[in-house]
Amino acid sequence: MSTSLESPDTAPTQQSPAPDRDLSQLGLAALLVVVGAYTFWEATTLRIGFGDPVGPRAFPYAIGAGTVALGVLLALATFRGSVPEAEGGEDVDLRQPADWVTVLKLVGVLLATALTISFVGWALSGGLLFVGAAWALGSRTLVRDLIVGLVLSVLSWYFFHEGLGVILPAGILDGVL
Repeated sequence: MSTSLESPDTAPTQQSPAPDRDLSQLGLAALLVVVGAYTFWEATTLRIGFGDPVGPRAFPYAIGAGTVALGVLLALATFRGSVPEAEGGEDVDLRQPADWVTVLKLVGVLLATALTISFVGWALSGGLLFVGAAWALGSRTLVRDLIVGLVLSVLSWYFFHEGLGVILPAGILDGVL
């Protein structure tokens, strides 16, 4: 005769396993806290002008505090066992290797743009950036890409130069634009 209070047909309950924790998220949380705290601290060193009620410190304070808060929330979620889920709607086959040829083409186009922008100017260099990126990503309509790239880069040059007052290099088109 057994003195156990359990009925013979019920098995003892097993404890559920501990939730999976993605501890690499703690590194991201720590980085967020450090960057936010640094941003907040740097905002205290800004010198404000006379009679400016809001001043230039308002946005760095808000961004720094928000970044620290996000880092703390991420750390709490990680300790609670929250694990990010993969998106189900992606049309990417993760079994296929990365297309490094395309990545190298894009890096080459970006490097060529960075090296030629001061001499050639944004209007031409930006157009060639668009054409090169479209080519690297599989477009085979060179004439259309060139027209679209040049129109977009010239319009963006005018928008920055005339609309925002940000001087982008005109390069060899200095007297034309």
